Amino acid sequence: MAASKRSRLRTPTAVVALVGAVALAAVALLGPAVWGSTADTTTVADRMLGPSAAHPFGTDELGRDLFARVMVAARLSLVLTLGATAITMAGGVVLGLVASVLPRVARRLVTGFMDILLAFPWLLLVLFFSAIWGASAVGAMLAIGFAGVPSIARLVYTMSSSLSGRDFVRAARVAGVGPLGVLGRHVLPNIRGPLLVNTAATASVTLLSFAGLSFLGLGVQAPDYDWGRLLREGIARIYLNPMAAIGPGLAIVLAGLVFTLASEALASRRGHGLRTIGRLAKAAAGIPSGDVEPSAPERARPVAEVRGLRVAFPDGDGGLVERVRGVDLTVAPGETVGIVGESGSGKSLTAMALAGLLAPPAVVTAAARTFDGIDLSRPLSRADAARVGAGLGMIFQDPLTSLNPALTIGRQLTEVPEVHLGMSRAQARERATEALRVVSIPEPERRLRRYPHEFSGGMRQRAMIGMALTASPRLLIADEPTTALDVTVQRQVMAVLRRAQRDSGAAIVFISHDIALVSAFCDRVVVMKDGLVVEELDAGRIRQDAQHPYTRALVACLPDMSSDRSRPLPVIAGDGSTA
Repeated sequence: MAASKRSRLRTPTAVVALVGAVALAAVALLGPAVWGSTADTTTVADRMLGPSAAHPFGTDELGRDLFARVMVAARLSLVLTLGATAITMAGGVVLGLVASVLPRVARRLVTGFMDILLAFPWLLLVLFFSAIWGASAVGAMLAIGFAGVPSIARLVYTMSSSLSGRDFVRAARVAGVGPLGVLGRHVLPNIRGPLLVNTAATASVTLLSFAGLSFLGLGVQAPDYDWGRLLREGIARIYLNPMAAIGPGLAIVLAGLVFTLASEALASRRGHGLRTIGRLAKAAAGIPSGDVEPSAPERARPVAEVRGLRVAFPDGDGGLVERVRGVDLTVAPGETVGIVGESGSGKSLTAMALAGLLAPPAVVTAAARTFDGIDLSRPLSRADAARVGAGLGMIFQDPLTSLNPALTIGRQLTEVPEVHLGMSRAQARERATEALRVVSIPEPERRLRRYPHEFSGGMRQRAMIGMALTASPRLLIADEPTTALDVTVQRQVMAVLRRAQRDSGAAIVFISHDIALVSAFCDRVVVMKDGLVVEELDAGRIRQDAQHPYTRALVACLPDMSSDRSRPLPVIAGDGSTA
């Protein structure tokens, strides 16, 4: 790990960027002290001299050394550039992130306003703001800074919106992480690279913009001077002394090049993610920890229940298309319920609705939808949200997209204990280490520092199970957790899941296409087709008790040792029967 980081820092781009950044910082800090007196000293005898060893860029009409003035102007030029860039990036990031979490109507208003501003030429906005704040250095900084906000805001909004539907963001919402936590922990780290690149591009454009405004007389005013003002003065005598204009122009080009190279070097490094915008409030006191023995009524009531669940989506013509139609599902404490059916049968939508993960445009209605006695159909209090986040674990189908690629495994596994159990960072890390040990991941302390892409497929899936176990799960929803895994790894994952259930006492809702796997793993099987539950069976007697044609067709498609291998397997027809 350390060696790879050192190798990335030793790339030509990183070395040049580092040297250039140090040189710019040194000139900006030391320039006025080293060259200040030379830059301001007037000598009539040395007026309008050409380039020489004593004066590399020549002198101006008052005999002042132009090279010294370029060096001294670096401080004001860079300070104004960085100030305007900070305004642009801060305003754009905040506006873009806020727009991505606003309700639909407010979001459309904000994005529409951004689009209107983007329709205006950028230079026109700069000149408009310059007229408001006046022709001064501060006015130019504010004008350029605010003029760049709409483009960055649109970029941030687009990137953050593209992440809102990812599984790891949904998992964070299930865990009860609020909008600020989702943005700070899961969105910002994943858009960090593009933001760094655009920050450098913005800095380069800002530097050129300041030079342009000062060149036009709308930026830095006398007696102060920056590279743009020096360029304006040098252009007037470019045929007599070309270096009077080339000198400040060269400084602008080199500074812009350093900004770009620095951004590329930073973007290529794998960091530890940005810190969160603000630490979330601790979970309310009294959250059950999982070590407390539940009372008899708690053991008797279902851990999760939905009655009359319906899920619909807009059809594009103003109507709705129902994908789940009146499903009833009850999960008892410690029970393993399997949901099986073909693709599009509604099994995953049922589980997502139970977990509260379906957001607009999905329309979810139910006569009852509860978890651990909490009514999920109404807005949740902080205490109830903490109970749901700590007690409901989600294991998604594809861990590579479900785990946040910008955060380490350890950072993701410590989120729920910190947010909902009020643990310190050290305590949460101990629990995360134990969770990885429970799911049979070797060297858990070292693995916590790894990123998802450094795990194999089976290890990522086991890490997902470990993440679900870091709190106090009463229900684990496993949405096809063995998809794309070979048979050996599949068996390992199923063994880990069974052991985790035995140790935690959690109930499991297991979703799969494989009716053989479901019948072997679960206590009860729910068969779904076309958004309806067509049959519920005891898993041990699914072959003997199956009555519905679709269930019998699924069973008939399972080969066994007595199957005639000379004949093709049956095919399920559209009506659910075998053909």
